[in-house]
Amino acid sequence: MNLSELFIRRPVMTVLLNAAIVIAGVFAYNRIPVAALPSYNTPVINVFAQLPGASPEPMATSVALQLEKQFQTIPGLNLISSTNTLGATSVTLEFDEGRDINIAALDVQAALLRASRSLPQDMTTPPSYRKVNPADAPVLVIALTSPSLNLSDLNDYAEHLLSPTIATLDGVAQVNIFGQKRFAVRVRVLPEALSARNISLDELNAALKAANANTPVGTLEGPKQTMTLQANKQLRNAAEFAELIVSNRSGNPVRLRDVAQVEDSYETVKTFGSFNGDASITLAVFRQPDANTVKVVDAVRARLPEFQAQLPQSVRMTPFNDRSVSIRNALHDVTLTMMGTIALVVLVIFLFLRRFVATAIPTLSLPVSLVGAISLLWAFGYTLDNISLLGLTLAVGLVVDDAIVMLENIMRHVEHGMPPFQAALRGSREVGFTIISISTSLVAVFIPIFFMPGVIGLLFHEFAVIVSLAIVASAFVSLTLVPMLA
Repeated sequence: MNLSELFIRRPVMTVLLNAAIVIAGVFAYNRIPVAALPSYNTPVINVFAQLPGASPEPMATSVALQLEKQFQTIPGLNLISSTNTLGATSVTLEFDEGRDINIAALDVQAALLRASRSLPQDMTTPPSYRKVNPADAPVLVIALTSPSLNLSDLNDYAEHLLSPTIATLDGVAQVNIFGQKRFAVRVRVLPEALSARNISLDELNAALKAANANTPVGTLEGPKQTMTLQANKQLRNAAEFAELIVSNRSGNPVRLRDVAQVEDSYETVKTFGSFNGDASITLAVFRQPDANTVKVVDAVRARLPEFQAQLPQSVRMTPFNDRSVSIRNALHDVTLTMMGTIALVVLVIFLFLRRFVATAIPTLSLPVSLVGAISLLWAFGYTLDNISLLGLTLAVGLVVDDAIVMLENIMRHVEHGMPPFQAALRGSREVGFTIISISTSLVAVFIPIFFMPGVIGLLFHEFAVIVSLAIVASAFVSLTLVPMLA
């Protein structure tokens, strides 16, 4: 049985088939996601909880321990680790490989609902969770600075204008704001003043809550309709809070400024963002798992002038930590290495074969095999990154083996006086199954990598795939295009 006979007898079909492989590869190359590392979804979920003012010990006993008790009932959970700091707890949940991260997230959400009954009642916000990908990192960070505006104003622009707008761009998964400075009025109680006026902290707290309520105060009923009266008594700044009457002692009103220091401040004063020595609000842009990092960064940068025009002139947007720069440089370096490798392989082939035609045919099989491997890589949902390009570089020396074996056997019959057409039929029949066995044995070498555990296994899984795909594409080209050209 001759696997190559059909392709030798129908050269037009063979050329069109291989041309289709090249076109598919070019199409895939323009659409395949580009990243620094392979994109994968490791089943890891991070849970975060806050209890302002609590020391690490109470955070561990009253928050982290209660959460861990509920998380232990989740199936497929491999490891629980927690970190407790001042006012915050972070719990990392690592699941077994193969566990669906979305189903695990639902289990975590249910566990948080169960744990809420045993958590401290004075927690400002319920615990939140986030699915984590070790390959995840911001693709671009943007710093907002201004010499004249307050940080709370910068925070409003970041939270209500920039973050939601950037999040709608193609390929952007989310935009996180770091160093947030939401406006808040800070009340510093003077214990001596409270004690002198016989006012308790509970009484002061109740007065503040009552004065800042926004609730219906009654109804106005008419013969045909009833109207609800809403009185917005919320106070907006420190000056308004300072005049608040918190108690009445013997007919003398006691105002908040008499028993406390009131100042305009921020919700969080223990975190601070800085860029080049200036106070800043920072936006971190994250890409979607299958998005092209370079295209996402380019899309965000293209909109920056538009965003800048919507901000006051004193506000400056400065992008930094651009991951596309390192990716471009790395891909450029690896591409140059691969081109140099191809040149060396072609030179070695020519030195040994010493014939232009015999060198040109294996050389032609190189780009067809590599481009075909890229098309298959895109079809299987992988990314073009340093790992896959490293695999392609290694595959350069492997994909020419099949073509050389096929070509040398055909040329041997031609040198013995056999017509080229008959030599192609006979030579391809003799080594057809040999080429298949060579390719199969090479692919078999990479099979153990598919079963490597942990993050290393996930990373080099793509390496094994791209090399195997290049070898398979090389075998196909060697059985179709090479004997037809020979």
